[in-house]
Amino acid sequence: MDPALRRGPLTPGVLRLPPPLILALTAGPVAAGLLGALGPAFGWMPALGATEPGLSAWRDLLSWPGLGAALLLSAVTGVAGTALSLGCALLIAAALGSGAGLRRAERLLAPMLAIPHAAAAFGLAFLIAPSGWILRALSPWATGFDRPPDWLILNDPGGLALIAGLVLKETPFLLLTILAALPQTDAARSLTVARSLGYGPVAAWVKVVLPRLYPQIRLPVLAALAYSASTVDMAMILGPSAPPTLAVQIVAWMGDPDLALRPRAAAAALLLGGLTLGLIGLWRIGEIALAAMGRRWIAGGGRRAADGALRAAGLALLGLLVLATCGALAALAAWSTAELWVFPETLPEGFTARHWAAAGPALAALAARTALIAAAATAAGLALALLWLEAERRAGRRRQPWPLFAPLLVPQAAFLPGLQALALGAGLDGGLGAVIAAHALFVAPYVYLVLADPWRAWDERAGLAAAALGAGPWRVFWAVRAPMLARAVLTAAAVGFAVSVAQYLPTLLIGGGRTPTLTTEAVALAAGGDRRLIGATALAQAALPFAGFALALGAAAALARRRRGLAP
Repeated sequence: MDPALRRGPLTPGVLRLPPPLILALTAGPVAAGLLGALGPAFGWMPALGATEPGLSAWRDLLSWPGLGAALLLSAVTGVAGTALSLGCALLIAAALGSGAGLRRAERLLAPMLAIPHAAAAFGLAFLIAPSGWILRALSPWATGFDRPPDWLILNDPGGLALIAGLVLKETPFLLLTILAALPQTDAARSLTVARSLGYGPVAAWVKVVLPRLYPQIRLPVLAALAYSASTVDMAMILGPSAPPTLAVQIVAWMGDPDLALRPRAAAAALLLGGLTLGLIGLWRIGEIALAAMGRRWIAGGGRRAADGALRAAGLALLGLLVLATCGALAALAAWSTAELWVFPETLPEGFTARHWAAAGPALAALAARTALIAAAATAAGLALALLWLEAERRAGRRRQPWPLFAPLLVPQAAFLPGLQALALGAGLDGGLGAVIAAHALFVAPYVYLVLADPWRAWDERAGLAAAALGAGPWRVFWAVRAPMLARAVLTAAAVGFAVSVAQYLPTLLIGGGRTPTLTTEAVALAAGGDRRLIGATALAQAALPFAGFALALGAAAALARRRRGLAP
């Protein structure tokens, strides 16, 4: 890198600031939250008069009869949801190969990624419930049902509905990370060479692309595993309740007015963190074992084993994913406007805007607060990511900001209860600023993941030309680099906005229930039976990220028209 692009009075400070700043703003709160849980878990909770270290909280937790089932359920749903999502994403990517198919799939997947987890869970529930749209469409002509069957589909004890919801949400996320990483694998030329040697499209992709691709997507996969094993909002909507997953039970104990349950909740939070760490370790062992088996399979030379069937299955999975997502959104829209709708009628007797009119003022206020929090958290996360990337560029070497990803790899339910206790002691809980800061913890890693590759791929010759004309490093940044990468920055901001809108547990715990958003209200409605209000609230929640993406794309198009000569 030309020294002209790195000189300037502010450069040394920029190079020194990001690592400690990221450590303080991301890994710092995670570590503080875990430390905040250690005290109550080991007998230190002055509010209860407990000032002597001890193991009474752990004995209390171990005596809870649902502990084993909750641990097993968390582990099974986490591993199964992640494995199925990754398998689906890899099969779809292998079926698409490279070229135009990938670009079309990317355009399809971006809106699907924008749908918040709670909205997707409610939509899926409206589809697969015994009185859901699927059975309505098949009844009575195919099933003979004239009333909903007594089937335990939602909240089943095995967590199958929860696993289905996780697959619906995590597959688009993993598939998009795969598509983003593919250019770094030289996939197109590798596939051409493999095909010339007689390998089928899917076999070629698995043998020559996947081994180079997987190390680049390992971090998103592990983040998906940590989320799946500890999700709260989706588990409350789709998962079992007797007992629930461990994360849901921790939130229930934290929300109980009986403060004597707080030490048990703190011990459970640490246990959930240990469980997730163990699952990540087991996943890594599985990777090593599969890699060894894969090397033997690649050396075997098989070229077209079931290639056509696998490609058809991958394309069918993509179609099913799109259909299920569109069906979930349509179900939310139908219920939010439905008049009388009795089983087994496929459609309600009529549609009305009455439910929206009744809920409109409250939803508008919630939407405004949700958008404000999301915009502020996105701005903070974007600033942090840009600061790191610019410092990395000026240093002339890539450094992975691992502390930035700590909030994704440590379960929210493991450190947020402790962070809430610390915030409560400092008088910082419940405020809008505290909720924004908590959201920014989870927004920043996603913004970085979206922005890092295009930022690093920028053609440095444009910066050299500007520097030759006398522009300093920051002038190059603001006048050349940022405008040329405006589309990538706006896309990252839209992703960050969607991530913030979907946050449930940080809003609930750090906000202390006094900063409600569309997400917290939607999840709270899961305990009720008003499908019309649920549909309206979940649809409003889903509309905000779509609006963010539409605004980002519109702004990018407007900037492109004004700056046609700056295309990178």
